[in-house]
Amino acid sequence: MNRHLWLLAICQGLFLTNNVTFIAINGLVGFSLAPLGWMATLPVMGYVVGGAFSTGLVAKSQHRFGRKTAFQMGLVVAALSALLCAYAAWSSNFWLLCTATLIAGYYNANANLYRFAAAELAKVGYKEKAVSMVMAGGLIGAVAGPNLAAQTRTLTDVPFMGAYLALAGVALLSMAVLAFITFPPSPAKQANNEGRPLREIMRQPVFIVAAACGALGFGVMNLLMAATPLAMQQCSLPFSDVALVLEWHVIGMFAPGFFTGHLIKRFGVLPIMGVGVLLNAACIVVALSGVDLHQFLIALFLLGVGWNFLFTGSTTLSLQTYTPAEKDRAQGALNFFVFAVTALSSFASGVLVTTQGWQLLNAGSLIPVALTGAALVWLKMRPQAAPLHSL
Repeated sequence: MNRHLWLLAICQGLFLTNNVTFIAINGLVGFSLAPLGWMATLPVMGYVVGGAFSTGLVAKSQHRFGRKTAFQMGLVVAALSALLCAYAAWSSNFWLLCTATLIAGYYNANANLYRFAAAELAKVGYKEKAVSMVMAGGLIGAVAGPNLAAQTRTLTDVPFMGAYLALAGVALLSMAVLAFITFPPSPAKQANNEGRPLREIMRQPVFIVAAACGALGFGVMNLLMAATPLAMQQCSLPFSDVALVLEWHVIGMFAPGFFTGHLIKRFGVLPIMGVGVLLNAACIVVALSGVDLHQFLIALFLLGVGWNFLFTGSTTLSLQTYTPAEKDRAQGALNFFVFAVTALSSFASGVLVTTQGWQLLNAGSLIPVALTGAALVWLKMRPQAAPLHSL
């Protein structure tokens, strides 16, 4: 871990502060403003849909302006969209809130490339550890996000308006940290050296599994996480309990980052991803066992650790599938699949938890978990799966 990686880990933590705060409050603010109850998580969905729509534009900006300038552009959007969210809450305008989170999706798509930038800042042979350690920076968000939401929700007369204003300040802080990071220069552009077409990159079995596991793993995590504040509210649990559960969920997501890279290096990427699938299944079993605080807490913590193993593994796996000249379009495609599936899960979480209940929501999430496990088994059984033990 060099200085630039540590600073990038801080940026990752501030990015997750934004995400966790959005998850904690957008569903509740949406529920208070939405014309119909099942629309409650549309602001959560807007953040993800905006990310999906922005992947192509982000890839082009990264290619044209380089990592640093492109990341700063994303943070400008983060600050402005947070202010727009605050105005939407103040004016009780549900559709403006959805629009603001849709715009904020550009920051979501942009900052989701921090994990790939981490690999570029590391020496050969340490890329999986760099990815893992920068993702561990999300621990900042684990503590700051829920507490920021809890401490600022009554800062103004309008519930949660203060949280949105605070997020604008978080974006400005991240811009200051990013200013001290130096990224490696982009590969020199040469004629006839743009790499393979995207369709050829995407046909690789390793790419297919990396994209599928990353998208499904993120989708399941978001499905259950986005529904948790609403489910706990339905169970008459106070917001302080919601903040506690989300805090431990995000700790589960990012604390393993301190050792996930070592585990991948030691045991191989596919076995670690397989453990992530099992942890997701264990989360669902606990969630189906009851709706007390400790069951929400344990289930969401297991969900977070399972996500870490799957997402760190899928990111590491994908590094084998493209060259430096191909990175922008390949990474853009990977993020698009993640956002597309997560957008669907964001919408489904609100609909299912408000119409069908927490139990059915969890039972249905077993389907994508099983598909993720099947994808890993399929790749493992292929002859070319043997050398995947290390990069």
